[in-house]
Amino acid sequence: MADFTAEVFQNEFLPDGGTDVHAIVRVTSTGASTAGSMTTPTAAGSSAEVILIDTSGSMGRRGVAAASEAAKAALNEIVDGTLFAVVSGNGTAQIVYPYSHQGALVAMSSNTRGEAVRAVEGLRANGGTAMGTWLTLARKIFETVPHVTKRHAILLTDGVNEGETPQSLQSAVASCVGAFQCDCRGVGDQWRVEEVRSIASALLGTVDLIPAPEQMAAEFERMMRASMARGVANAELRVWVPQGAELLFVKQVSPNLEDLSSRKTQVNPLTGAYPTGAWSDESRDYHVAVRLPARTLGQEQLAARVSIALGPDPVAQALVKAKWSNDDTLTTRIDPAVAAYTGQAELAKVIQDGIAAKAAGQDDVATSKLGRAVQLAAQTGNAEMTTRLKKVVEIDDADTGTVRLKKGVSKIDDMSLDTASTKTSRVRR
Repeated sequence: MADFTAEVFQNEFLPDGGTDVHAIVRVTSTGASTAGSMTTPTAAGSSAEVILIDTSGSMGRRGVAAASEAAKAALNEIVDGTLFAVVSGNGTAQIVYPYSHQGALVAMSSNTRGEAVRAVEGLRANGGTAMGTWLTLARKIFETVPHVTKRHAILLTDGVNEGETPQSLQSAVASCVGAFQCDCRGVGDQWRVEEVRSIASALLGTVDLIPAPEQMAAEFERMMRASMARGVANAELRVWVPQGAELLFVKQVSPNLEDLSSRKTQVNPLTGAYPTGAWSDESRDYHVAVRLPARTLGQEQLAARVSIALGPDPVAQALVKAKWSNDDTLTTRIDPAVAAYTGQAELAKVIQDGIAAKAAGQDDVATSKLGRAVQLAAQTGNAEMTTRLKKVVEIDDADTGTVRLKKGVSKIDDMSLDTASTKTSRVRR
């Protein structure tokens, strides 16, 4: 049985006339990794995995051979009893395994694992890239098992989506929202980070760079092991605000940045629900911002009630509060967690803008944006991001953001910085 807890970090004091309340809500799950254990009969068949492998011509013999090894590594991590399938994707999509007479998905066992391993050994590189068709086939596969609650896919690509229009890809992605989660990986330096990120973001997954084909197997093993540890299929973050209040936004800020505001579904007139996907034993932080009508000095008000729900019922909740005061020592204080995550959100944006400007040959804009990124990374104590930035710029003064673009930087280093921009450094309390 999974247990959830929720806690709030905020400065609840507002000045005279103040209206906006910002809070970080940390949700922690324990016992989730064992909640979906396949050792119990009821859990068997409650999880489904689809592996989507790019077999376009650009993968070549070396790439497809490495992708085959990566698929094998993932297959070895899938727990017996889990339903699964492997799809080959180029300009179209085909089910590689299970074989047609077995249905769209089969339960993992020593026998089916061996068959699937032999099937992926026959992958060959050919054709173009149309990721929308891959995702559409994955959705259709998952639709054959509507009773399965935890549905997850891994998507691998090495190139740009040129086999269909951007609108076709967007439509395919939209049709998959809510149908399954998808972690996406790009191998090499010929794919577009923003394109693959848009897929992962919409499908509550992650995006990352695999620099070389030989590194795919380790990454696939890690991703599938992480998926197997997610024993809670779906959880909703619910936010109640009082009559007359305005919910400005709801954002996940750790471990990755993701604006959930547009994904709201209405529970009742005062409560919205936001999807969070499957959970293992972990903590996630959410930034909630509420605008209240100003009150008189000395008054207090509940600004928001944030809860995590499994099914219809909340299993944990935290309260965001507001108090109006004329004490400047209270009202001018910014909670460290709110300040840090606000800085990290800006950091992600200026990195992405800087890399885009650099690619477009706008060196002055790129220098300004990446200089601001260096400054923010230093201010928020994000040492890992500073290290990544040093591969792209020479830092003259981190405090002022004075930098120079490095010459001869590899595209891989630019892409590595871009993909890492939405990963945040956890704020310690």
